[in-house]
Parts: sequence; structure tokens; C-alpha cells
Amino acid sequence: MGKQFRHKEVLREVNLSSQNNQHQDFNNYEFINCQFSELSDLNFIDCNFRNCNLSNLNTANSRLQNVSFFDCKLLGLNFSKTIDFALELHFENCLLDYASFDSKKLNKSSFKNCKIHNANFTQADLSKSTITNCDLHETLFANTNLATIDFTTCKNFLIDPELNNIKKAKFLLHDLPNLLYRHDIIIE
Repeated sequence: MGKQFRHKEVLREVNLSSQNNQHQDFNNYEFINCQFSELSDLNFIDCNFRNCNLSNLNTANSRLQNVSFFDCKLLGLNFSKTIDFALELHFENCLLDYASFDSKKLNKSSFKNCKIHNANFTQADLSKSTITNCDLHETLFANTNLATIDFTTCKNFLIDPELNNIKKAKFLLHDLPNLLYRHDIIIE
């Protein structure tokens, strides 16, 4: 007998908080146009969020394993207090301004077509992640592992090679000033 696939349970236009919710574990759910007022102490495994607003949520002690966000607002979301075990996040067409991924190991994660302004990736490990066509204006990379990341489709990033691991990362020639900005040199 072949592998059986379970359809995702769909929740639409629900306001969800951990205080008024009987579920603590969400396995194989899809959330569409939902509002969230708190995520602490919740577990999301193999879940999708579509057109949801998760801005400024407390994600402390939450487990996010193979979680995808499509067209979502995640402004100011602090992922640094989520549970590290099996953390895997995927973002597509999302707003991640002021989000924090401080000290997170995001090896299997992906960021596609996202606006990521003023975010924090200090001490994060993105070495096996993908970052495609993202706007990284004022995003902080310090002691961040960016090895093998392809930045050729990204814009507005400032990355100091002396403070970050960029071994085998890919950049376009015209982005050279974004790597040498702190040296106050003129490149023509």
C-alpha cells in the first residue's frame, strides 16, 4: 500500500490566541486570513499561513517545524525565543520588517520575494538557507554564518566580511560597495 497523504485542516478568518484556544499543537494546518494575538507555548508542525497578520507576536517557547508563510505580515516578530529543535521556516512574499532571528539556526529555511527591513540576523546560521529576491535594507548581519548564500538577486544589503562568514557566498560585482562600506573607500 502506498504512502497516504493527509489533507491540511483549514482555518479561515479566525482570531487565534493561546489563552482562548484548546489546541496547543497544530499539525498539518493551513491558516488563511487569520489574526493572531499570541503564539507562546504553541507548536506548529507542517503548517501554512496565508494572508495572515502575525505582527509583534510573542513566539516564546513555540515550536515551528516546517512552517511556511505566504503573503503574511510578520512585522516585529521575534523568532529568537522559539524552540530551536527542528526549526524550519519558509517565507514567500512576506513583510518581515523589524523581525529578529538572533542566534537562530535556520539551515533549511527560505526567504523569497520578501521585504526584510531593519531585521536582526545577529549570530544566526543561514548557511544552508536560500534568500532570493529580498530587500534587506538596514538589516543587521553580525557574526552571522552566510556561507554559500546567493545574494545575487537581493538588494539594499550591507554585509561586513570581517564580522560575518561569507565563504562561497555569491554577490554581483556592482554590490561590492555593500561589502566594503565600512572602509570608506571610493569604488568607481
